[in-house]
Amino acid sequence: MKSNIKSKINIVLFFCLLALTFAASAQDGNSGIQEATNKVKGYFDTGCDLMYAIGAVIGIIGAVKVYSKWNGGEPDTNKVAAAWFGSCIFLVVVATVLKSFFGI
Repeated sequence: MKSNIKSKINIVLFFCLLALTFAASAQDGNSGIQEATNKVKGYFDTGCDLMYAIGAVIGIIGAVKVYSKWNGGEPDTNKVAAAWFGSCIFLVVVATVLKSFFGI
């Protein structure tokens, strides 16, 4: 009989401790969102610099391709030049717009 009461007490204590564990591990949602926001803001400038670097590499590759087409006398040189130039401008504008949109 005593062992039955002890086992019931142990089960009740187990569930009480389990409930306290869950209550202790719960965090405020606002602090988690704020921490994530600070981390994103910390990496944002690096990401923009990376976008500028990718735009520069794409611009160099595009310039070589357009130069090759121009020297080859191909008729669609203007269209290729506009496409490569437009992609470089797009990367720079996107980085700048994201900075101003998020206020960073």
